[in-house]
Amino acid sequence: MTKTIKTESVEDLFQAILSLESKEECYDFFEDICTTNEILSIAERLEVAKLLYQNKTYIEIAAKTGASTATISRVNRFLSNGNGSCDVIFEKLGIDKE
Repeated sequence: MTKTIKTESVEDLFQAILSLESKEECYDFFEDICTTNEILSIAERLEVAKLLYQNKTYIEIAAKTGASTATISRVNRFLSNGNGSCDVIFEKLGIDKE
């Protein structure tokens, strides 16, 4: 059975994130609720996703981010089989595919 993230506590988390109105509020909230390593890990995965979106090679991504090839592969698998949310985010941010 697949584990779902659709729980009341996750709903509350997403609602809290959506209520934030500035980067400073984001910094404050995430520094209070997450460890530095958790935040950096999520940021690294987003950077890996962006570079994969831009058709960079694993070697280029590893060199730029310091991410392991296992992490890059995992992110690539999520991008290939996921909900397409990263494509939406990158389009909203004006990040072009290369």
